[in-house]
Amino acid sequence: MAASDILLAVENLKIRVGPEGSLAVDDLSFTIAPGEIVALVGESGSGKTMAARAAIGLLPPPLEQCGGAVRFQGLDLNALTPEALRQIRGAKIGMVFQEPMVSLNPSLTIGQQMAEGLRLHTDLSEEEIRERSLKMLGHIGIADAERCLAAYPHEFSGGMRQRIMLASVMLLRPALLIADEPTTALDCLAQLDVLKLMLELTREENTAILFISHDLSLVARYAHKVVVMRDGRAVEQGNIERILLAPQAEYTRQLLEALPRRGDLVPLPPSERPLLEVEGVCIEHPGPRSFWGRSQYKRVVHSASLTIAPGETLALVGGSGSGKTTLGRAVVGLVNPCEGAIRFEGVDILKKGNREHRLQCQMIFQDPFSSLDPRMKIGEILAEPLRHEHSLNAEQRRERVRKTLIDVGLADHFVDRFPHQLSGGQRQRVAIGRALVRHPRLVIADEPISALDMTIQKQILELFERLQAQYGFACLFISHDLAAVERIAHRVAVMSQGKVVEMGARDEIFDRPQHPYTRKLLAAASPLEKLEGGGYRIRPSPVPAVL
Repeated sequence: MAASDILLAVENLKIRVGPEGSLAVDDLSFTIAPGEIVALVGESGSGKTMAARAAIGLLPPPLEQCGGAVRFQGLDLNALTPEALRQIRGAKIGMVFQEPMVSLNPSLTIGQQMAEGLRLHTDLSEEEIRERSLKMLGHIGIADAERCLAAYPHEFSGGMRQRIMLASVMLLRPALLIADEPTTALDCLAQLDVLKLMLELTREENTAILFISHDLSLVARYAHKVVVMRDGRAVEQGNIERILLAPQAEYTRQLLEALPRRGDLVPLPPSERPLLEVEGVCIEHPGPRSFWGRSQYKRVVHSASLTIAPGETLALVGGSGSGKTTLGRAVVGLVNPCEGAIRFEGVDILKKGNREHRLQCQMIFQDPFSSLDPRMKIGEILAEPLRHEHSLNAEQRRERVRKTLIDVGLADHFVDRFPHQLSGGQRQRVAIGRALVRHPRLVIADEPISALDMTIQKQILELFERLQAQYGFACLFISHDLAAVERIAHRVAVMSQGKVVEMGARDEIFDRPQHPYTRKLLAAASPLEKLEGGGYRIRPSPVPAVL
């Protein structure tokens, strides 16, 4: 490739942690051409984000570039003054950060934040800035653009916030867009919308994209080239077809092997009646108060019905805001329905307040870092649910905690650690252990792998399957990750706008979906499947999308 055809060139980049620390990025090199999409792939801590931040001079201390060069349009960014670099950052190189709720200022309106870059890098008048912002908001699918400009970030869903962040960056029409995990924790429909929007906006300006992700399925669907990183080094790079069909590095093969895929499930034990019955449940949330001080209730779950047999895993899938988590919280007793019945072992818990149900039904929350008490040690967190086990003495409780740690794959010495001293995968193991330490009959798992790397996801799913076979608990598995659902679920229930629109056996739902919304979900997903020759490809959808 000629030098004139290269937009960004990273040459033997080295990033060090402190003056005498270890290397976070070691001898990394790759190039990006105008209009090209290059993906940086790897697990957390592989150096992907730090390499991207070096391109715009935003390395957080104590990290510092200690070798190599980053050239943009032929300019050595390291040789530029801070003032010159600020003229490039934002105007010519834009970045969409991983978590829009953190990167958007909660105290400023959307209009103020969209106008900030235009005021800094252009001579447009306030009226022209407003017109351009309104046009961009309409372009990304915001229905009421005028209201959006006056609204604050917390008034929008995660997918909408990511759209707004992308629109703010693309207003300046940069030559290079750095997208750092732009779809993490979004459901497959929101992922598809955000990525299609990103491609549409960048195609208009021939903008190149540096796409940082740990999701190989998304990378395979959208990227031209991929750089696989591990421990700060590029272990393999090339065009996406070559990497998928014939991965050379062992680490690349490990990442591909970690992708969930359909397998054989353990047959369910025979049972005379369901363990859990949800019948016609309706749930309402209080909305804004009227002039007279009365709350206006909004119904978020409409006449939902489902059953779970002993030892069965029922997956509850759907887009963000479909009511999945709200229904799961109602099952565990954290939300009170306004109508319907929830029967656990034949007893309506809404009428009798079944205490046994509260002890036998445990929940694994979506974010273990926020659900684990930061002031408690791991041993105390695991021992807390045993307070109601009056048959156990102190020694027996300690032994139960120790055995649970071993069951979830953690060593004894973790009892004296705090949650912040653990990795994301280890915290998720603790959250699973806390739910299982009482040996419950039903577990509600709310997005238990949504923000984990592929290899950690594989470990957690394997752990979950092993523990379910060991203890025999039933599970309501709430997830937007259809690949994980396809691996672990016996049956699948699909929710849309608060309603259960389709329910059936796993193979029936994935191979012969009936409802248009289910077909839309499956068409939006992009799982990779292994070929007989050892390569991989994007599995075609079983049915065309109904949009």
